[in-house]
Amino acid sequence: MTRFLILAFLAATPVAAAEWSTKPGDVPLSPEELGALAGQTLTFYDDGKSKYSAGGAYSFTYSAANGGGTAFGTYSIAEDGSVCVQYRNGLHRCDLYVHNGKRLILIDAKGVRYPVRPE
Repeated sequence: MTRFLILAFLAATPVAAAEWSTKPGDVPLSPEELGALAGQTLTFYDDGKSKYSAGGAYSFTYSAANGGGTAFGTYSIAEDGSVCVQYRNGLHRCDLYVHNGKRLILIDAKGVRYPVRPE
């Protein structure tokens, strides 16, 4: 019974990926930069917006071209420096933000790269 409870807990907890598909020049955000996400909204080139609020609230607003709408959840910083989101609908994901030159890029668990628009 205890094994099943542990497995259920692990399945419900965001787990950071063990390895990330980084490229030469990628530098993960520092702990200070990750802490500074609170209060920021990052806009991607498809006009989607990730909003990181103080206290751990998170929202992603899809662009009009992608149907609009907003997904809500909470975020936390994993030990490996990835940002993990637990959505209200039960889904979760972990992503790694890196700098590469002057660009800020989100790398998802599949290795897909999403550059963030500069402010």
